[in-house]
Amino acid sequence: MGSWLLPASLRPYIATFYALARATDDIADNPDLSPEEKLVRLDGFDAALTGKSGDDSNYEKSTRLKQSLAEIDVTTDHSRNLISAFKQDAVKLRYRDWDDLMDYCNRSAAPVGRFLLDLHGESSDGYKASDALCNALQVINHLQDCKDDYLTLDRVYIPGNWLAESGATVATLGDTHASRELRTVLDHCLDGVEELLVTARTLPGRLKSRRLAMESAVIYRIAVRLTRLLRRNDPVAGRVALSPFSFFLCGVEGVSSVFFNR
Repeated sequence: MGSWLLPASLRPYIATFYALARATDDIADNPDLSPEEKLVRLDGFDAALTGKSGDDSNYEKSTRLKQSLAEIDVTTDHSRNLISAFKQDAVKLRYRDWDDLMDYCNRSAAPVGRFLLDLHGESSDGYKASDALCNALQVINHLQDCKDDYLTLDRVYIPGNWLAESGATVATLGDTHASRELRTVLDHCLDGVEELLVTARTLPGRLKSRRLAMESAVIYRIAVRLTRLLRRNDPVAGRVALSPFSFFLCGVEGVSSVFFNR
C-alpha cells in the first residue's frame, strides 16, 4: 500500500514508515551479514525508535519515524513488530506449520495495514480484515520467492508439516520445477491464502476513507489474481508475477468497485 490513491498530505508519513521498514528488512535479508550482526543492527533501530539509545546517525530512519509518529499520534508498536519479525528472519529458517507462519506474518505484514488504518483515523474494527489481506499478500510473496529464498538464504516459509505429509523436502525448491509432492504443498498454501482473502474482501466496505478503500480494493484484486496465477504456474520454474496490464486492470476494477458503490 502507499500509492497515489492515498491522500497527498499523508504520503510523507507513509514514506517515513516504509523507509524504516525497508532498511530493517534489507538487514534481515543481507546474505553477507551473520545472524549476530543482523540482530545487533536491528536492536539498534529498535532502541532508537523507542528513545532508549542516544542520537546515532546510523539509526536516523528510526529517529525520523519516531518524530513522525508523534506528530500523528500513531503508536510505534507497528514498526517495532516489523523489527521483531526481521529479527526472527535473522535466526529462524524453517516454519513448523501454518500457525507458526501466521504468527510471523502477524508481525511481518499485518503491522503495515494497521499503520495505514491508524494513519487514516480508521477504527481498529478493521484490523481483522486488514490483517487477512496483508498476511495473504505475504504468503503470496513467499511463494513467488520460494526458490530464491531457499537458494540465497536457506530460508523456507512453507510449513514443514505439510512438506513432511506430502513426502516433499526443502531441497526440491532448488530443482528446475516443482515436483508433484511440492505442488501439493504449494496448493495447500494457496488454500490458506484463499481463506484469508474471504475475510480480506470485507475491508473496503469497512473503511470511512474512500481513498483507502480504493487502495485496499486494488490490493485485494492483485492478491486474487496472483493467487490464480500461482495455481496455474510453477514458482520453482520461474518467478510468477502479474503483467503491467494485469496490474492496470486491478487498479481499474478496484477503484471502480468503490467509486460506484458509495
